[in-house]
Amino acid sequence: MADAIHKKGGHVFLQLWHVGRVSHSSLQPDGDAPRAPSAVPMAGKVATAAGERAPAETPRPLTTDEIPGIVSAYAQAARNAVEAGFDGVEIHAANGYLLEQFLQSKTNQRTDAYGGSIENRCRIVLEVTQAVIKAVGAKRTGIRLSPYGVANDSGETDPMPLYSHLIRELDAFGLAYLHLIEPRASGAGQREVDHQNVPSAAKLFRPMWRSVLIAAGNFRRDSAEDMVLEGHADAIAFGRLFTSNPDLPERLRIDAPLTPYNRATFYTRGPEGYTDFPEMSVA
Repeated sequence: MADAIHKKGGHVFLQLWHVGRVSHSSLQPDGDAPRAPSAVPMAGKVATAAGERAPAETPRPLTTDEIPGIVSAYAQAARNAVEAGFDGVEIHAANGYLLEQFLQSKTNQRTDAYGGSIENRCRIVLEVTQAVIKAVGAKRTGIRLSPYGVANDSGETDPMPLYSHLIRELDAFGLAYLHLIEPRASGAGQREVDHQNVPSAAKLFRPMWRSVLIAAGNFRRDSAEDMVLEGHADAIAFGRLFTSNPDLPERLRIDAPLTPYNRATFYTRGPEGYTDFPEMSVA
């Protein structure tokens, strides 16, 4: 995959993520319960090993002794990615998955060094980031966050103190980039959403971040262009529209019509909905 992207002149970072409580016992060794910061089940359903949807289970809290293993696993995954030819990795600390579960008080009820205060709740994210930097270098490391997000039953009552502290701490590491999901698009992978009366993550946190900032979430050509021109972001990420528009950058460049994506094929196996949409026809 990395070789194919490089042959086309592209660059690629591999996203690293641990879903934590957003898992199912059928996917765990020996059918054990999913791991998470605390025994707080997610509201809603999760995928099973059979590809079905089942009610989320109560996770088993990670012990303090288990956390270093999680941190080292991220570092090893980063090394594996670079050895496989990827240009770098993106630490996924968003969308209600394990690292965000540690960040947010809703899902983190620990009383040890990884819970309670904002500093403690940010600890594992900073440890993972430092471990990945040690493994592959800061310029090969990015991180993704979703302040004000509500995906997978996530959400901090007052995100500004938490994410202001975390982003300022991360800024000191000299990472390749910070990737922020706009709150209006939180949960867009599961359904069509456009949350109203929510702030812009990029606009809020740009002043706290000195390196490259990528914004993602319900962007179209004009809104993406405005975000960059106004200095709130250095780049805009597209996800869903890329599945149905393999030549999306060129379409955006010339303001060509965009092919609607097919949500029914999201998270499915095979090429349908991913690699079978045609490029623009040239007259």
